[in-house]
Amino acid sequence: MAKVPTVKLRNGVEMPQLGFGVFQIPADQTEQCVTDALKAGYRHIDTAVSYGNEAAVGSAIKKSGIPRAELFITSKVWIADATYEGAKKSLQNSLDRLQLDYLDLYLLHQPYNDIFGAWRGLEELNEAGKIRAIGVSNFNAAWLANFVLGDTKTKPMVNQIEIHPFNQQPEAIEIMKEYGIQPEGWAPFAEGRHSIFTNETLTAVAKSHGKTVGQVILRWNIQRGIVAIPKSVRPERIAENFDIFDFELTPDDMDKIATLDQKLATVNHDDPAFVKYLYGRTL
Repeated sequence: MAKVPTVKLRNGVEMPQLGFGVFQIPADQTEQCVTDALKAGYRHIDTAVSYGNEAAVGSAIKKSGIPRAELFITSKVWIADATYEGAKKSLQNSLDRLQLDYLDLYLLHQPYNDIFGAWRGLEELNEAGKIRAIGVSNFNAAWLANFVLGDTKTKPMVNQIEIHPFNQQPEAIEIMKEYGIQPEGWAPFAEGRHSIFTNETLTAVAKSHGKTVGQVILRWNIQRGIVAIPKSVRPERIAENFDIFDFELTPDDMDKIATLDQKLATVNHDDPAFVKYLYGRTL
């Protein structure tokens, strides 16, 4: 089984660079999918309160028999709980559902509500050992700069944003490097949009290495220093996505993929209608 490379967060915590995401996986399928991922070799699992499947993730972890110290588990605070007290309560509820004593990474899921109050709660939980590392999600460059320069004692260690070949986020990644924040990319396959799996450039690169387009995209993330969290419900695809450590993209490959960036995000976090939708979600 391949050894997944890690990145070292600012506080010294080692984070596996490849994880398994469970966004949009129905709760009744999640336990089996996580079980398949753990069997394939994944040790980094990414979930969230808003996904509604933490309990299924926890069940798969418990049944796996894998020592807790070998796992890296992430969850996220939802907007409704993004307050000082709400974040603390949310973390305990997540731990209960996951059947865990601590999380390896806990993120503010969106840059809305009382994020500074919620962050103080996360800082205290981090200091108490309930969370090994804390970070944010979906913070664009401006929001991230405001957060880092604002009233925060501990700077975010991770920022999880949408990153794929059609939305490569070079500016946001540069800001993260400036502040020592690890970039993590969700939707590495653009949720299957824009004919990503049949793109001529990506298929040509994949053919030259005897790999699939999905494997090339994940390898591209790894070589850019980004943590990737692909999702699949098919056991064969879950295993295929893990099989990316026996080849390396050339500088020419990387240059070709760089030309695909069109800033095509699957959601627009600057759209007031989208913010209204997020606030209106009930879990």
